[in-house]
Amino acid sequence: MCGIFAYVNYKTPKKRSDIIEILLNGLKRLEYRGYDSAGLAYDGEAEDGPVVVREVGTVACLEKAVNGELENKPPSVRERVFHSHVGIAHTRWATHGAPSIRNSHPHSSDPTHEFLVVHNGIITNYKPLKSMLLSKGYVFETETDTEVVAKLLKYLHDTIREDGEPPTFARLMMYVVHAIEGAFALLVKSRHYPNELVASKRGSPLVIGIKSETTLDKETFEVETSAPLLPDSDSPDFFGNGKVTNDTTSLDYRSPINESYSSAAAFFSSFSRPSNGLRFVLRKDEAQKTEFFFSSDPSAIVEHTNKVFYPEDNDVVHVKDGNMEVFCYSNEDPSIARNRLLSTIDLELEQIMKGRFEHFMLKEIYEQPESVQQTMRGRIHKLSNGQYEVQLGGIRDRFYDILRSNRMIFVACGTSYHACLACRQIVEELTELPVSVELASDFLDRRCPIFRSDVCIFVSQSGETAETLEALRYAKSHNALTVGVVNVVGSSIARMTDCGVHINAGCEIGVASTKVYTSQIVVLVMIALQLSSDSRSKLQRREEIFQALISLPGKIEKTLALDSQMKKIAQCLESRSSILLFGRGYQYATCLEAALKIKEVTYMHTEGIHAGELKHGPLALVDQDMPVILFVTRDSTAPKVQNALQQVVARGGFRSMIVVCTEEDEETKVLKDKVELIQVPETVDCLQNLLNIIPFQLLSYHLAVRRGHNVDQPRNLAKSVTVE
Repeated sequence: MCGIFAYVNYKTPKKRSDIIEILLNGLKRLEYRGYDSAGLAYDGEAEDGPVVVREVGTVACLEKAVNGELENKPPSVRERVFHSHVGIAHTRWATHGAPSIRNSHPHSSDPTHEFLVVHNGIITNYKPLKSMLLSKGYVFETETDTEVVAKLLKYLHDTIREDGEPPTFARLMMYVVHAIEGAFALLVKSRHYPNELVASKRGSPLVIGIKSETTLDKETFEVETSAPLLPDSDSPDFFGNGKVTNDTTSLDYRSPINESYSSAAAFFSSFSRPSNGLRFVLRKDEAQKTEFFFSSDPSAIVEHTNKVFYPEDNDVVHVKDGNMEVFCYSNEDPSIARNRLLSTIDLELEQIMKGRFEHFMLKEIYEQPESVQQTMRGRIHKLSNGQYEVQLGGIRDRFYDILRSNRMIFVACGTSYHACLACRQIVEELTELPVSVELASDFLDRRCPIFRSDVCIFVSQSGETAETLEALRYAKSHNALTVGVVNVVGSSIARMTDCGVHINAGCEIGVASTKVYTSQIVVLVMIALQLSSDSRSKLQRREEIFQALISLPGKIEKTLALDSQMKKIAQCLESRSSILLFGRGYQYATCLEAALKIKEVTYMHTEGIHAGELKHGPLALVDQDMPVILFVTRDSTAPKVQNALQQVVARGGFRSMIVVCTEEDEETKVLKDKVELIQVPETVDCLQNLLNIIPFQLLSYHLAVRRGHNVDQPRNLAKSVTVE
């Protein structure tokens, strides 16, 4: 949802205008995540302190405001060269406080900007912390939860400094991370620590790009120390409630602060040292030029470097003098990870550019022949006996553990949930295991019973979906085997699950998912094929599916040729206020996903309904003015859907009816003079839903364009939902 970005240059001369351009471009790469306001902070002249610019609206509005700020300055100020500098930037999605300049980030500790913070997430215990700070005389300017972090940093810094030497920036951040609850990714810059930056995350995405003058040969950080990293018994009394003690044997990162100042003080008075602490150092020659890029998403980093680091939850990252230190500490997990790895991201700049297309959504719709091929590449192999097999290396070592399970539970949200529904039937058929598909939020609300014998599969495009992540933590707490299916390597779900499969659809920028949805279906079908590889009784069925997968890219190309027809249908539906979609079997998920695509980008009321429920209420909505879409492509449920079609026709619904059928369906073709027929290529039943959704991705796109909406950034929506 929110996007955070920071740029740190060390011994790398950059003009002020260049630094600002890097910050703004970083925000532009994050626009697809959804936002309502934006802001940034960079160093001003020494006597003036940092410059903070915030705007409601787009990054383009912020860019105009920043340029306006600089226009009034002399050239020597605009083009001043910084050999070392820290700049931070943010796109905000309003959660606490309405969209406004006042509530936009970066948030400040005071009028002179001693500490500046950008934040992605929600601080759930901000109220008691705010009450405590108010009692200390701090004045709050905004309605946000983030401002608490900025003022808490100043309060702790000033309190410690009164007792003696000020703390290091990293230690100060560690105090704050222990104080706050909720999901967050934080970036902090301070006048007290010039050219330094600290960052931390818990449950929200954060990736750090590293660009060095020389090649980074090491892939693992050096373990510098394993000493306790938090304060000892001589620590100052921050909250007026006695000294910090060391006798607490465990520390819950969800600190027990209630809704009162006294309980906040009680928490800090029992602030303990963690029994496990490690300090990792990425240290280089002091003379070496280095740049660091902090972001919510690798897409904002790839144009600068492909060498990245993904912090773990509760890590505190400190950048100073071209070196990066990572402090981690835990009492919850005695087997705290004893290394931190550098990764190389496989993402090209071209993937995050529109190319010849007007919108990312249309580009990604047309990329589906290639994205589906990419998802299958290197995974489907022809054996010497002429048969095929799937090899998904990510689940190979857990193959028999999955097969020995009592049931499979798919957990997802939104489009990913629909992909799971689309594949439930084939997974059940091939594995002969009971399969349930759960909305992550409902799964959590019910506290669904989970057992050690269960396999829980978590599907997410970003790998950072808040509800899905929380459901994953719940499943792990019940010792279930967890599997991740994500499109972002290094994401939280990818790192937290026991095993998993990368969707490998390529970077998807448009908020309305298109190519990732079709690739998710392919991945889930391939998982079912791999799990059924030992089943002799399924040989013929498996061969049928393999042949369909191999021919799939060509059939997607053919389906995309329906674009001109979908443009005409969009023109007819442009003025309508509602659309109903009916299907059953494999096509029920198609109804739900098509309805979601249309409502996401066109803002039209659209409802996907199981055709078996037609006579149980929805038939009352059908008349000659209600647009009705029926999926009657041939599978085992086709006769029942044909029956539903005739019921709609009998009630005059044919005047506004659209029917999706296969090119070989002669029975449905007889209606071509009465209804609008969308004829798609025919494939095996468990993949027909993949072809059937493509015309409705195109329809939703053309409807949105005709209605004048921002296709890539629909109102109120975000690409990656990182808060519940």
